[in-house]
Amino acid sequence: MRFIIFGAGAIGGVVGARLHQSDFDVALIARGAHYEAIREKGLTLEWPGGSVVLEIPVAESPAGVEWTADDVVLIATKSQDTAAALLTLRDAAPATTPVVCVQNGVENERAALRVFPNVYGAVVMSPTAHIEPGIVQAYGTQGTGVIDVGRYPSGLDALCEQVADALDTSDFSSVARPDIMRFKHAKLISNLANAVDAICEPGPASGEVIELAQEEGRAVLHAAGIEFVADDVNDVVGRWERLDVQPIAGRERAGSSTRQSIARGMPTVETDYLNGEVAMLGRLHRVPTPVNDALCELSARHVRERRAPATLPAGEVLALARSAEYADGSVRR
Repeated sequence: MRFIIFGAGAIGGVVGARLHQSDFDVALIARGAHYEAIREKGLTLEWPGGSVVLEIPVAESPAGVEWTADDVVLIATKSQDTAAALLTLRDAAPATTPVVCVQNGVENERAALRVFPNVYGAVVMSPTAHIEPGIVQAYGTQGTGVIDVGRYPSGLDALCEQVADALDTSDFSSVARPDIMRFKHAKLISNLANAVDAICEPGPASGEVIELAQEEGRAVLHAAGIEFVADDVNDVVGRWERLDVQPIAGRERAGSSTRQSIARGMPTVETDYLNGEVAMLGRLHRVPTPVNDALCELSARHVRERRAPATLPAGEVLALARSAEYADGSVRR
């Protein structure tokens, strides 16, 4: 089995590095300056107390990979990039290639299933970062993180067990789960805080925004009849303590993956597939989601105007949410 890591950023890069360190066959797909840096100098993995440069094969697109029947794709792009990534993957990889969505959000698996028959979900809980080209960081000192795997939309097979075993051998805690989407929906609730971390000034008002956004998320999932209760997923503080997250070279982790995207000046963020997922389900099931609506709108503005991370007063989110009008009690005008 060879692991093709499509999207070798914070999560993908660290997963690829750890698998490579455990002597699994790995190839990376990266883009732009990150691809150039890995191609020229190797992938640098940093962790509290150390670093290493790893020589891992890298391509700029799936077309640059020599595909075999033994390849498994771990797709780790941001959700807003998934559709385009899948099309390039379909043009290059065998149709039977297993695709494992090592991503936040719950739309990626559905998108993958449109073009590939063998799709798997993975719920990712790992303190990583990627700010500079060619460098990824893992902040846990008692393990790199937790990545559980299951077939989409449900069930288990031999590949689930193989992937989970490989990850478990590579400094991740990993088990195969038959109801992986329950865990991914639980992670979705936690990820509703990402936009707040990315755009809002820290403080009590930001905590209130997170609480309200997650309350809306739970209400929407209940209305949709989607199972999402998984206490071990939602215990973010406890998980970070168990992993013993520490600074790297005196620097704390640069916040959520969404905040890291803004810090790198990326043209899009994942908010529409996290808070936007809640907003969409709210519209489908006539559940008001004004806070998540506001976070989507203000995150898009933040990126468009190239504002620095964590510079928006959280009160602006609350004010916009409270000003929202609903024509029928559930749809924001």
